Amino acid sequence: MAASALFLLPPAFAHADDDPLLDSPAANTSAPRVARGVLRARDQATLSSELAGRITEMPFAEGQDFKKDDVLVRFDCSAYQAQQEAAQAAVRAANEQLKHNNQLAALNSVGRFEVAQAEAKLAQSQAEAKVYQVQTRRCTVVAPFSGRVVQRKVQPFESVSGGTPLLEIVDNRTLEVHLLVPSSWLGWLKTGSHFQFTADETGTPLQVTVKRLGARIDEGSQTLLLIGTLPADASGLLAGMSGSAQFAESP
Repeated sequence: MAASALFLLPPAFAHADDDPLLDSPAANTSAPRVARGVLRARDQATLSSELAGRITEMPFAEGQDFKKDDVLVRFDCSAYQAQQEAAQAAVRAANEQLKHNNQLAALNSVGRFEVAQAEAKLAQSQAEAKVYQVQTRRCTVVAPFSGRVVQRKVQPFESVSGGTPLLEIVDNRTLEVHLLVPSSWLGWLKTGSHFQFTADETGTPLQVTVKRLGARIDEGSQTLLLIGTLPADASGLLAGMSGSAQFAESP
């Protein structure tokens, strides 16, 4: 009976070489750490209209490149220009009235009150002219940086209200790698360390530097945002590409 009991020993007494857990990635402390990430551009924006009006020109379509300060959207500004010209004429008239009152005051023909009124009228006219000048400048939307049009939100000859999104633009030369990594990595992950990132679309591994870490840990997923800097010679990449980041084992 004792001899047969030897064959009923539980698996825990099996030889260590036969334990499959020792060959799994979780048990292998030298296995690289992997996280998924996406490429995002530092310079990207959705440009909106600052006034109500009719669009007369949109020179760049989806996928076209533009330079900084290029006109991306132009509005019909005939009404605003007319108001600006009227305001400038009012400034000239107020300035002449002030000069005339100053001459009369030198001859004691008018009092200080009339001169003060003329000065106030000139200041008011100048302020109104500045308002119309600002509105006229808003008739053109210029590129804040060099980049590419992602999407047109509106089309030429459409009338839009203030605040309407017009164009989505991006600069693919300012790409960064954004990852969500486990918060437990904070013990060894430092700014300035390196990891390898391979975009699914290109299959080319890139050496990336950890630029900065997020300001807080997500309570639900226990993950932290990591932002990495691509090498200067990286090419053929577009915002939105996703891929895998591989970190060497922790020291």
